[in-house]
Amino acid sequence: MSHHLDSPVARQDPRLDITDLYVFRGERGTVFVTNHSHSLAGEDIPRGLHPEGRYEFKIDGIGDAVEDLTYRFSFSDADADGTQGYELRRLAGPEAGDAFAEGTVIARGRTGTAVDLDAGGRVWVGRAGDPFWIEPDVLHAVGHAFQDGTTVDLSSWNPAEAKNLFAGHTVYSIVLEIADEELLPVAGDDQRIGVWGLASLATDAGGWRPVNRAGLPMIHPLFTQFDEDLGDRLNENVPSDDVQLHGKLLTEKVAGVVRAYGTAEDPEAYARTVVERILPNVLPYTVGTPAAYGFAGWNGRSLTDNAPDVMFSFAANTPVTLGIGKESVTARPPSGFPYVPAAS
Repeated sequence: MSHHLDSPVARQDPRLDITDLYVFRGERGTVFVTNHSHSLAGEDIPRGLHPEGRYEFKIDGIGDAVEDLTYRFSFSDADADGTQGYELRRLAGPEAGDAFAEGTVIARGRTGTAVDLDAGGRVWVGRAGDPFWIEPDVLHAVGHAFQDGTTVDLSSWNPAEAKNLFAGHTVYSIVLEIADEELLPVAGDDQRIGVWGLASLATDAGGWRPVNRAGLPMIHPLFTQFDEDLGDRLNENVPSDDVQLHGKLLTEKVAGVVRAYGTAEDPEAYARTVVERILPNVLPYTVGTPAAYGFAGWNGRSLTDNAPDVMFSFAANTPVTLGIGKESVTARPPSGFPYVPAAS
């Protein structure tokens, strides 16, 4: 589970849950994808995107974990056929971090239909197959290890029986492709950006409550499976406060596992290195380059990157594998727009 139903607040309404964030090179520019409303939550609950919520792609161009550009989606109620209208606004500069700024409307459309943007990009929102895979026995063993400060106990697990918990399941995808000409001025000379997704819900008092925030993959499966209070807290603050609020606790969790394995002379020093890399929780990407989230480096995240093996092994400082890969997904991502797999 990269982010699937990762906290009590997110499970209250899975339409506001961000299951995954992807950033990669597309046909016209940089593609941003968030997935929501996972079918694993059940078919007898509302599906689609929340009409009282907002869904944002946040982009930092100078490396301070503060947004310089925001793309904000809002949705209408579903029609009888299940389709929803949406509006997309662009907010730049000081407005990017202002929950009450109006920004500029750059697109209006309906789910299931692609919309071209004046600047050369395009948008698609709709029901899709889940491109992510996870092996539940390995997932839970990793969660126990980081909660309890032990090695990952897979003594009773048979890799030959590994299965994808999400095979055949669906999500609702928000796909936004932005042309280089629009994004590069924000990225600066090095073309580097940091990205996170944010889902929020309107409050009765007229404000916005953050429900789910996603940057790097697998943060929640590592640290919050058996600490649900932490799962909520990781979603509440802005990325620039991550180190101050969560750095010490995550360092302790990593050090406990590394100490149990005995794979570092100084487990605390290794743990600090891990936490310095994962906090602030922002996904790095160099505009115009192929995305790859792997052992050699983190540059965006494609729809077929094996994030669980990478993150579990990196945090534990020992090889941890699911025993399955991209072949386990029911529907394969297409090479062309909207890039996400078709719903089965």
